[in-house]
Amino acid sequence: MDQHPALILDGSALTLKDFADVVHRRRPVALDPEAIHRMEASRRMVEQLVQKERIIYGITTGFGKFSDTVISRHQSAELQLNLIRSHACGVGTPLSEEVVRGMILLRANALAKGFSGVRPVVVQRLIDLLNKGIHPHIPSQGSLGASGDLAPLAHMALPLLGEGEVWYTGKRMAAAQALRLAGLEPIELAAKEGLALINGTQLMTSLTALALIASERLLLSADIIGAMTLEALGGIPQAFHPLLQKVRGHQGQIASADNLRSLIQESSLVNGPGPQRVQDAYSLRCMPQVHGASKDAFHYVKDVILREMNAATDNPLLFPEENLVVSGGNFHGQPIALAADFLAIALAELANISERRTERLVNPHLSGLPPFLTRRGGLHSGYMILQYVAASLVSENKPLCHPASVDSIPSSANQEDHVSMGAIGARKLQSVVHNVTRVLAIEYLCAAQALEFAKASFGVGTRIAYRLLRERVSPLEGDREGTVDIEEAARLIEQGPLVRAVAEAVPLSL
Repeated sequence: MDQHPALILDGSALTLKDFADVVHRRRPVALDPEAIHRMEASRRMVEQLVQKERIIYGITTGFGKFSDTVISRHQSAELQLNLIRSHACGVGTPLSEEVVRGMILLRANALAKGFSGVRPVVVQRLIDLLNKGIHPHIPSQGSLGASGDLAPLAHMALPLLGEGEVWYTGKRMAAAQALRLAGLEPIELAAKEGLALINGTQLMTSLTALALIASERLLLSADIIGAMTLEALGGIPQAFHPLLQKVRGHQGQIASADNLRSLIQESSLVNGPGPQRVQDAYSLRCMPQVHGASKDAFHYVKDVILREMNAATDNPLLFPEENLVVSGGNFHGQPIALAADFLAIALAELANISERRTERLVNPHLSGLPPFLTRRGGLHSGYMILQYVAASLVSENKPLCHPASVDSIPSSANQEDHVSMGAIGARKLQSVVHNVTRVLAIEYLCAAQALEFAKASFGVGTRIAYRLLRERVSPLEGDREGTVDIEEAARLIEQGPLVRAVAEAVPLSL
């Protein structure tokens, strides 16, 4: 575990960087003392309601359609235990460690706001799972994203009770065994606590937050790689003139044009309008407009996710200062569902335009370069089939970008008659991120290979990107297996070396 100072959770200040530090780099986590006081205040309120046997949803009643069934205060603990057990019925491949860590962190942060009526020990035990590296085994399918991500969060909660399975020290084992090995005791849930653990949007929010972190690299990588292609094709950067961007006014477009101009500074490969060509094709000329629109979408989604990361999302919520319990629908995932769908569409467009640039690079009728970027065409196929792969991934993205949020299906005997499908949208988004990364990696390889034929100097930023790739992937002299090269280029994009290396020399903006 990294020796960073602990991240202090207070329920309201979690950032994407904090999220990445905990999820990817295992930064330790601790509870803010003020958050503990807020939780204790709302917990006292729950206990008073139970003693008075007030009819409050989820505290002294059943759940969903059973909200009209009153439960005795003597059965409160049994009610919460049964809730977790009955709702832990997910199916499908397990979620990744990163997604699970994100879920635990986000749920702990939501409860730390102090409106959920849980004891601080419950949140502390979630934090213990993070700090000890105990990761619940959570099937990925089964959430409708309306009463929250119920089934996945129930699987997340089971290990707190010493039930279910986890991954610990690289092994899958019973949660009870992992707790013993880590020196932890199972807890017994009290009134409201089971409901508070599973009423929320933490699966879809974790998935979308992870996609946002990847998106930052994809959006900047698209500008870098697109600039390499522009040079390789002798493009006309007049289309990136700042006055042109200013009169339209979209911030993402302005940022992309600024990036492209900076990346190609000092290049002798680009041209002005002339007899040979007055304007470039749209995949070159409209990079600021297309990449920029995706940047604008990114910022919208980022705003939604940051709000949700610091939101109270269970039901009912308790407001001790007002002595008020309010039953509502903060668990409904519609904001995240729409955001996940939007981001998937925005990222897919990066791949759509990238594949068209790749086609221009490998097509001699459009590039003026050797066919498929090989000097011995016929005997060698060069990068012919890399463009096929990019086209396949772009086509695969199309059904993945059909919005999940336009679907709904009633559940719980029609009590829950509109659902968001946000978890499905967020899972599809992860697949789109994977595909877009590889489409950009293919363009990266083809642009670098096309620059092998150049007889002039590259731009300030593009030369760095070219050299970085050549440290991992040699120029194509003869045919070889392409998958290895694609994955090497993809790692430079998704792990961040490409953006980091270029950004040291060239200012890049989102």
